[in-house]
Amino acid sequence: MNAFREHHENSIRFGSRCVDRILLNGLIQPFQQPERVVGFFNTYREWSPVSRAVLRDIATQYKNWVTAHATRWGAPILEAPATERRDRFVDPYFRRAEPDQIVVVLKAREPARMLVAIGKDDRWHLEYKRRWPDQYSFHLLDREWGRLFVRVCPYFPFSARVCLNQHHWLANRLRAEGIACRQCGNAFLTCGDPPRLQQLADSLTTRDLERCARKWVRALVPFFTPTERRVCEHRLFVAQVEYCESVPRNRFAVMCPPRICGARVGTRGWRGGARSAGHISRSLLTATPTMPGEPDRLARLVWDRARPLRWLAAHRVEVPPLLRAR
Repeated sequence: MNAFREHHENSIRFGSRCVDRILLNGLIQPFQQPERVVGFFNTYREWSPVSRAVLRDIATQYKNWVTAHATRWGAPILEAPATERRDRFVDPYFRRAEPDQIVVVLKAREPARMLVAIGKDDRWHLEYKRRWPDQYSFHLLDREWGRLFVRVCPYFPFSARVCLNQHHWLANRLRAEGIACRQCGNAFLTCGDPPRLQQLADSLTTRDLERCARKWVRALVPFFTPTERRVCEHRLFVAQVEYCESVPRNRFAVMCPPRICGARVGTRGWRGGARSAGHISRSLLTATPTMPGEPDRLARLVWDRARPLRWLAAHRVEVPPLLRAR
């Protein structure tokens, strides 16, 4: 983004860098060995053997628990949309959400590494297999992190995934300090104190991630007792991290897409362009040159539409306010 910022230095209002989406996988590490699962049931539950019926009953109990508590939370259980983005699908449920409230539960068939029992009668052994079970995604409003979701597999040993977004965390921190800001998706269009915004973004630690993720994984996996939690706690592993750089522009600035002015970004690197862009953002995970295709044609279309304004600016012709507003 350096080339883009140098090219449009006079048109950029301020810039900020922070982590965008963070995906954490939660699993019970000792239970990745099937023989230790057998030892757990023999020691703490006195269940032997661990048959297919035992694992099926555990999954059924968890599904019944989700159904009963969803009614108590006032959160509907819905099928996940096939084509629409899930974050947009759940937007209406967050309008009147309270802190630490689960607003909706989405159910969808998704791949998971499941523990299955193989055998018959009293001879059973456990193996991990790749399956497509119905998994539950709990969309909630955390007091510190704002919007997030926790996906839990209902089959033992209850693998989980937590999706966080630092933009929501930063917005809550700024409001708590009385700093005015305007958040638009994964970007800040305005901020009353940009240096403080960047300072807060750099202050994120692993403890902040762990505190939030562990709180919700423990709450949404009630199978284990406090005594059992000492030996079978979910451990968190980073699955994906996206780093975002947002560059809000001045209101009437005409900015060419990064593809035109030489910035090295990916196909998702710029959003909006000269027509309606409030910011330019990118992910380090897609920091590769744009391939020929739809994003390329869209960038050139925006560049061509801005050509009259560029000519007027080059010849120092006064541009009417109505034309600048477009």
